[in-house]
Amino acid sequence: MRNTTKYIALIAIIISTHMLNAQTGNNSNRIKILTEQKEAIKIEERDFLKTEVEFIIQRLEKGEITQEKADELKLDAAKKRALNIENRTSIIDHKIALLERNDDGYLDNDGEFSVAGLSIGGKKGSYVGLKIKGNNEPIKYDRRTLSEMVIAVGLNNAIIDGEKLDNSPYEFGGSRFFELGWAWKTRVFNESNFMRLKYGVSLHINGLKPTDNRYFVENGNQTTLELFSSDLKKSKLSITNLVIPIHFEFGPSKKIEKDNYFRYSTSKQFKIGLGGYAGFNIGTRQKLKYTLDGDSVKDKFKKDYNTSDLVYGLSSYIAFNTTALYIKYDLSPIFKNQTIEQNNISLGVRFDME
Repeated sequence: MRNTTKYIALIAIIISTHMLNAQTGNNSNRIKILTEQKEAIKIEERDFLKTEVEFIIQRLEKGEITQEKADELKLDAAKKRALNIENRTSIIDHKIALLERNDDGYLDNDGEFSVAGLSIGGKKGSYVGLKIKGNNEPIKYDRRTLSEMVIAVGLNNAIIDGEKLDNSPYEFGGSRFFELGWAWKTRVFNESNFMRLKYGVSLHINGLKPTDNRYFVENGNQTTLELFSSDLKKSKLSITNLVIPIHFEFGPSKKIEKDNYFRYSTSKQFKIGLGGYAGFNIGTRQKLKYTLDGDSVKDKFKKDYNTSDLVYGLSSYIAFNTTALYIKYDLSPIFKNQTIEQNNISLGVRFDME
């Protein structure tokens, strides 16, 4: 755990920085902040060194490295942090010297008064803001959980009781789905990355485009397809669901080992995902386009159309690298309380982008 003293020092610096709003041009205040920051840098770098040494000791206890190698890594880490302290405090010493020989309100060539990891920016006489610069934290030795964006697109349709899929009342090319989400992937076993638990949150948009100039009509608790009075250029129902997908992902990975960390990479590897999802409907909309008395008409109807409030289903993917063949099937019916049950099915391509 990081040193509490470091946080107290940094908080004090931030408070002092904001107090400069009323006295932007006071070089003595800036010099005071810079001097305090030098002490904070020493505490920070020593704390990072402590964390790195703890990682080295863990590796030694697990038998991953010898005592000789551990001593070498500790020495290298100590040298690096000592040089960091020397370089970072030297930068501050130069800034202090710059302020000492110039009048109040002096800014460096970038128009920015820097304080090691912090910088106070703005033109002379303007509001003094505060922003955080780079991150000096040591690399985490073992990162078991990674995150990635998920995008999927493809064809959508419905499995209907007593009907074959090729007799579907929905167009195969015109009925499509889209998914956008964020997923976390956690290694299940400590010493192997063959199995990962993948979970997150996704937006499913399932589209159904009726055939034969029909559209959806809500009659009480029943939703039916009926002929439209004019020639439809477009008829489409879009159902948007917010879901939590969970998959077990299987497949080989490459172990990348460095002196102070290791990672498992599934880049350019085959993987299989098996799981499902559950969530709820957040919106249903029907779009109609047609011509009436020579004029083009576009209608949009936002209604529930008796679609299921809660959704859940099964999903699976087979991937190489970041691209996968993806299928999902709703176990919950598209429309509730229907005489004939319909279940949504989607097939497409999925991209998991780390």
